[in-house]
Amino acid sequence: MSRGSSPVTHHLAQLNVGRLRRPLDHIETAEFVEALGPINALAEAASGFVWRLTGDDGRSSSYVGIPGVDDPLLVINYSIWTDLESLRAFVYKTGHTPYLRRRLEWFERSEQVTTVCWWVPTGTIPDVADAYRRLQLLRSAGPSVEGWPLNRPEAPPGLG
Repeated sequence: MSRGSSPVTHHLAQLNVGRLRRPLDHIETAEFVEALGPINALAEAASGFVWRLTGDDGRSSSYVGIPGVDDPLLVINYSIWTDLESLRAFVYKTGHTPYLRRRLEWFERSEQVTTVCWWVPTGTIPDVADAYRRLQLLRSAGPSVEGWPLNRPEAPPGLG
């Protein structure tokens, strides 16, 4: 390690949720579902990728429910990245971007914030319930160190 640099102590966690217009097994959702594997593989190969939620069967997190939430049309994406720049590069500068632009073909428009980010100690993966709690807190109380939208980042702990 060079003088003046410090070890990475935190990674970036992000959860985003969306409510589908139709179920995952509906013909109108088929193109979205077919893209899950390739887009998830693209994320896993991206610089700065650390981890993503998958179901017990290895399927996309789109098939994982949120504890205490009974809505089969609500799907999630939950991942950990080394830093904000890596997540932004994946979201806005890869093959993921064309699907992001088309999201209203598959998802209902939301008046609420749908993505929350927060810093976690390196090696830590909070459970889905905690991630969703952070989104709910962002929705009700606004940005804080507990959770903030992608476009209003908080500095990592120790760098603020």
